[in-house]
Amino acid sequence: MKKILAGLFMTGAIAFASAQTISFDKTTFDYGNIKAGSDGHRFFTVKNTGDKPLILSEVKPSCGCTQPEWSKDPILPGKTAQIKVGYNTGIKGPFNKLIEVYSNDPQNNRSVLYIKGNVEDLNGEVAAQQANLTVAPVAQAKAQPATAAKRSAKKAVAAQKIEAAK
Repeated sequence: MKKILAGLFMTGAIAFASAQTISFDKTTFDYGNIKAGSDGHRFFTVKNTGDKPLILSEVKPSCGCTQPEWSKDPILPGKTAQIKVGYNTGIKGPFNKLIEVYSNDPQNNRSVLYIKGNVEDLNGEVAAQQANLTVAPVAQAKAQPATAAKRSAKKAVAAQKIEAAK
């Protein structure tokens, strides 16, 4: 019985040791001070240090101001791939964001990458905006006031109809 258990343990240990393993060239990218509207794209290099194909199943940013891109193709043993991270540099002020990377690495199926920096006004002044605020994309921000104006106009028309009915 002891020999059977020892054999099962060794088989499991060998199978576990010969798995895919994820590693990164860095886990934090510091943008430093960057100008508003400048290129916010940066790259993280992912390496498969195991001996089976590594698959990045999902790369999930902490908010909509950060957009990741990655290949869904398996990363072969010893090979690398890149995760492209784009930060919206139209949002002025300091930022500190995280990106979760999910993979089939049995020991580390969730890795966390960080980006940080400070977006300055075009004239070099630092904006006083808080980094933790979630800001709607520009297209939505412009569309919302028009929607609110339409609602106000509809309410005014409804109020006029009620007044006329009296």
